[in-house]
Amino acid sequence: MRKLIVFFYLLAVSLITVGQEGYTPTPENVEARKWFSNAKYGLFIHWGPFSIPGSGEWVMNERKITVKNYTRLMDFFNPIEFNAAEWVSMAKNAGMKYITLITRHHDGFSMWNTKYSDFNIMNTPYKKDIVKLLADECHKQGIKLFLYYSLLDWRREDYSWTTGRTGQTSGRKVQGKWEDYIQFMKNQLTELLTNYGEIGGIWFDGHWDQTNPEGEADRTSRVNWHYDEIYSLIHKLQPQCLIGNNHHLTPFPGEDFQMFEKDLPGQNNSGLSYQKPSDIMPLETCETINNSWGFNITDTTYKSTEALTHYLVRASCLGANFLLNIGPMPNGKIQPEFTERLLQVGEWLKINGESVYNTSAGYIKPQDWGGVTQNGNKLYLHLFKGQKNIHLEKFPFKKITAAYWLADKSKVVVSLKNDILDITLPAETMGVDTVMVLEGKN
Repeated sequence: MRKLIVFFYLLAVSLITVGQEGYTPTPENVEARKWFSNAKYGLFIHWGPFSIPGSGEWVMNERKITVKNYTRLMDFFNPIEFNAAEWVSMAKNAGMKYITLITRHHDGFSMWNTKYSDFNIMNTPYKKDIVKLLADECHKQGIKLFLYYSLLDWRREDYSWTTGRTGQTSGRKVQGKWEDYIQFMKNQLTELLTNYGEIGGIWFDGHWDQTNPEGEADRTSRVNWHYDEIYSLIHKLQPQCLIGNNHHLTPFPGEDFQMFEKDLPGQNNSGLSYQKPSDIMPLETCETINNSWGFNITDTTYKSTEALTHYLVRASCLGANFLLNIGPMPNGKIQPEFTERLLQVGEWLKINGESVYNTSAGYIKPQDWGGVTQNGNKLYLHLFKGQKNIHLEKFPFKKITAAYWLADKSKVVVSLKNDILDITLPAETMGVDTVMVLEGKN
C-alpha cells in the first residue's frame, strides 16, 4: 500500500511540475491544491483606509493624492463596527470555504502589527491587528484564510516607481534601492507566515505595474522580482501555503494556482486575461458584486443573485473556484446589498452544493442553457431558468442508471441513444439553476 501511495504522489508531482521547471511541490502542497480545487467558493475582502473616501481602492492613484496627504487617512480609520466572528460566519453561511483578505494594497497600508512600516493598523485610532482578529476567527470556525499582498507600492521610495505604470503622482522625489524593497517584502511576508497560524495561500498582485499593458506581445518585467527567493521563503515557512500571482500571464515556477481577474478561464471580456488556462493547476476567478473592489458609495450597479449564482456555476463547470469580492465600509460594516446576495447564494448552495463542491469540470464547456459538473459516476446538469429542452451529443456515459432532481430526488425521464442525450423539461418555470443528477456507467 505504501508503495502505491508513493507512486501516485510521484505521478501527481510529475504532472504538476510540467511547465514548472525547478519547482517540486511538497506532499503538503499537493494536498492543499486538492483541497483548494474542491473548495470552489471563497470570499474576497478589499478593505483599508482607501475605504474612507468611498471611491474604490485606487483612489490614491486616481485622485493623484500625495503620500503626505494620503497618510492622514490613517488618523480616520477606526472600524469600531468590525466583528471578525460575524464576517467569518457570513462567509460560512454563504457556502464559502475560504477568505482572501487584503493585508497590504497598493497604497502601502498594512492591516497587521508589522515592524517594518509605520503606516499600519496599530497606528490608527483602532489599534487592533485586523489580520490577527480575522485569522483567529477563521481558525476557530474552520475556514481557511488566504492573504492578499501587493507587490506594487505607491508609497515607498525603494519601490521602483520610476519604471512603474502607476503611482507617478504620489509626490516621491527619490528612487531608493530596489534590493531594500525586496527585503522589506520578505520581512513582511515572514511576519504574516509566522505570527498568524496556518495560512492557506498568498495572493500576489501588482506585477503588471512593471510590464507593458495586457495584450502586448512583450510583457517582460522591467524589474527582477526575485520570485525564486520570495516563493522559496513562503514554501519554507509554510510548505502547504499556496501561491498565486495576479500577473495576467502563464504561471511562473513556484506558483500553485492560476488566477483570472473578472474573467472565467478561457474568456477575456475584461481585457486582462490573454493567458491560456492551465491544464494541471487549480484555477480561480475573482469578481465583484458591483463594479468596485473597494467601498464605493456611488456604485449601485449590483449584480443579481441569479447572475452571481450563474457565475459560480460556470466557474465550477470549468473546474475553477469563484472568489467573490466585498468592499466593507470604513466603519467595519458590510452593506446590506452584499450580505443579502451572499445569503441568497448560500441558500442555493445548501440545496445544490453537492453539484459544486468536490466536482471536476464537465465534459463540455458552459452553455447558454447552463453547464455540467462531475464527481465520479455522477454528472450534474445545471439548468438555468427558462430552458425547455436539452440535447447533448457525445454524452460520456453509455448507460444512465439513475436520473433525478438534486433538490427532492424525484425521478426524471431522459433518453440516451447513440451517445445522444435528450431531455424534455417540465413546462413550469424552473429556478435560477435547477440541478439534475445523472448517474451512469460505461
